[in-house]
Formats: sequence, C-alpha cells, structure tokens
Amino acid sequence: MVALALSGLALIGSAGVHAAGAPARVVSINVCTDQLAMLVAETDQLHSVSYLSREPQNSAMSEEAAAYPLNHGQAEEVFLMRPDLVLAGTYTRRATVALLKRLGFQVEQFPPATSFDDVRANLRRMGTLLARPERAEALVADLDAGLDQARATRSGRRVALSFSNSYTSGVGTLSQAVLDAAGLDNIAGELGIEGTERLPLETLIMADPDLIVSGERDYGAPALAGENFRHPAYRALARRKTFVAVATKYWVCGGPFTLQAVRILREAATASPSLARHGE
Repeated sequence: MVALALSGLALIGSAGVHAAGAPARVVSINVCTDQLAMLVAETDQLHSVSYLSREPQNSAMSEEAAAYPLNHGQAEEVFLMRPDLVLAGTYTRRATVALLKRLGFQVEQFPPATSFDDVRANLRRMGTLLARPERAEALVADLDAGLDQARATRSGRRVALSFSNSYTSGVGTLSQAVLDAAGLDNIAGELGIEGTERLPLETLIMADPDLIVSGERDYGAPALAGENFRHPAYRALARRKTFVAVATKYWVCGGPFTLQAVRILREAATASPSLARHGE
C-alpha cells in the first residue's frame, strides 16, 4: 500500500495543498483536533475524524462524531481520502506525519492544551486553517463567558487529583487550569509537582485533601493500572472525603466542553463536604 501511495505522489499528493480558498476536504487523525474541527468546520468541510472521537470515555463529542467517516490514523488510508488538509497532534506518530508530508499533503499539528490560553489559541488557529475565524471567535467568547460565570473567590478546599497508576497533575497542566478556574487548591502545588507525576499512596494519605478528584474507573483485575483504586487505604480515604468523578472526556482535550469539568468541581467545592459529585 505504501508503494502504491508513493507511486501516486505526482498525480494526487499535492493536488489539494495549493487549492485556493478554504480547504474543502479535511481529515483529522487526532481525537483533540477531531473535536476542535467538528466545532469549527462548516457543513461538509470535515471529511473524516479518528476512531477515538466516537469513544464516549475519550471524546466529549462522541455523538457528533457519528456523522463522519472514521480513520485509524494510517498514512495509507488518509492518502486514499484525498484530503487538502490533515489535522494531527504533536504526539501523532512521527512516521505517519512524515510520510503524509512526503506525499505532499499539508499536515498541521496541534499541541495539547495545558491552559485556557492554549484552548483559545487552538480554537483560533483552527478557525484560521478552516477559514472560519468568526466561528472560532464565537467559541472563544462562549468559553470566556462560561469561565466568568464559574469564577468566584477561592473556596480554600484542597484537592488531590488521583488517576491510574497513581498519577497526578500539577503546575503546567490543563487539570491545574481547571482547578484554578473552579477555585480549588491542588495539593500537587504544595508538593512541588509540575506536569504529570506519580503521587505515592502514602503521600496522598498524609496530605489529607478535602476532595479526591478522578476521572478513572477501576476495571478490576487484570488491569494493574487501577490497583491504587483498590487499595484498602485508598478506599478508606475516599469514604471519608468528598469523592468527585470528572469524566476524562472533559479534560483530556481542551475545548469549550472543558467548562463542564470546571462546573462539576465548582459545585463540589460549594457543596456539603460529605456529598459526592459525579461527572459521568
């Protein structure tokens, strides 16, 4: 299949790249660019999105994704779709991106959002690429309005983010930006954690947070990644504290839908300490 693609370079590869005006056949191969494109694109402008966009646990727009043909991010299948623009993430497989560029396709890579400024920038960049700046600005305005509505004085409640394999998120992450917007204090800051790092169970218990926030579910054995959720000490702590479930789909990618994570956490911050909140 690769040989077929390479042999067709002169005939097809660059046909759509230099087309005048807005791209008319866009293919996204990353779940985050999938959602940004679905939000911004004009009717029939977006041709295909990645298969992950239909997975409810990973995509806040899984229902909308049902309207588009799927791809699995393979260079050969993208080639056969004849796109005039390919959208990818900065962590999309290098070999795929390199081959598509070699074939003459315009490939635009988006970094993951680590702040709401990044979300705004990604929306505006998508608006520019799809020649839909007005739509992008409207989405940014809605995002800012939602953040203004959620913004309030800090509650003073301390939060532990607890994910699979005992990972947590600290400074420089979208999760931290969400907590800031909800007026909550992340214990990761007290511990000097930046980015994503492991938070040992002993440290979590000693930190004694007011809320435990997770988007993860324990799938049981043999899924070793969820062992921390099954530990008796973790379960005892979760029973004593407010446990808040924020679905992964709301903050694995940055977008207007990330406001839902802010709202869930803001509600939990102002509720009775004994009351759990669920974001599924």
